[in-house]
Amino acid sequence: MDPIVIDATSIRHLDLSPLRICTDQSLNSLLDQGPILELNFHWPRDARDPRELAECPEPRLWALRADARYPWLPLILERDRGSLIRHVAMVVSHTFNRSEGLRFDPQALDLWLTHRLMQLDELCNEKLNRPMRGNLSQMAVALGYELNDSFWALLN
Repeated sequence: MDPIVIDATSIRHLDLSPLRICTDQSLNSLLDQGPILELNFHWPRDARDPRELAECPEPRLWALRADARYPWLPLILERDRGSLIRHVAMVVSHTFNRSEGLRFDPQALDLWLTHRLMQLDELCNEKLNRPMRGNLSQMAVALGYELNDSFWALLN
């Protein structure tokens, strides 16, 4: 799948139509493809603007809307080139330091990830009849968490 470009017009209007290539497919079909979706945000910034993209309120609002409408989005975002991390940075409190990089607020990330794991586990098991705990665990690892079986045992 080619990267999806999220342009300034889509961002300003909270237009999720760039994701139509994903929403035109069944969720099972998307999950069959694995975490391959890459989002490229084209948001104009002054060259003197020191903020990272995830610190700009307009792209963050677009990402929050996408995250609310498509809670399964993190499952299909690619993980090796930073799309998952970038998306999570858009929706979870964090700081950015040029020397230390991205630092998530630990409690905010814990809450978002736990909520999302529970939500997606239920969606995949009950609505899609498709266990995805391995993929969910890999998503957690990409965010710096290692889940053990006791987490999943709580949800059984």
